[in-house]
Amino acid sequence: MPHTDDTVFMRLALDKAREGVAAGQQPFGACLVKDGTVLACLYNRVLAAGDVTAHPETQAVREACQHLGSTDLGGCVMYATCEPCAMCFTAAHFAKVSRIVFGARLEDARRFGFGRFPVPNAVLKELAQSPIEVVGDFLREESIALMQRWAGQ
Repeated sequence: MPHTDDTVFMRLALDKAREGVAAGQQPFGACLVKDGTVLACLYNRVLAAGDVTAHPETQAVREACQHLGSTDLGGCVMYATCEPCAMCFTAAHFAKVSRIVFGARLEDARRFGFGRFPVPNAVLKELAQSPIEVVGDFLREESIALMQRWAGQ
């Protein structure tokens, strides 16, 4: 269920994704927040880094862990413009992120050439017996519009 500040932080992730697109990167952004404080807010850097793991969600987990000096991100909320892939969901799970709020679905991303491993977070949550609360389709149309603009559609 969405919370009061979800819109604010999801818009930060969307803005970061737009910044990434302007820098020639793929149209994805993510923010990690704890108690109303942004610990990390990044855009996708796969192309710039030449690193297939440089998704904004995994980068945000790394940065937040460094910021807190801990691998335990309990109480944190991840805001992602797109449903996290299996790698990113797993990173959030291992870091004990409490909630994931995402915009577009993996199936939406697939329409634009992304999502080569389209396992929904609901399935991953069930398989891993993960306690992460997952809230999907939050500002979904804005996230899809960003992908559409990136793809020139």
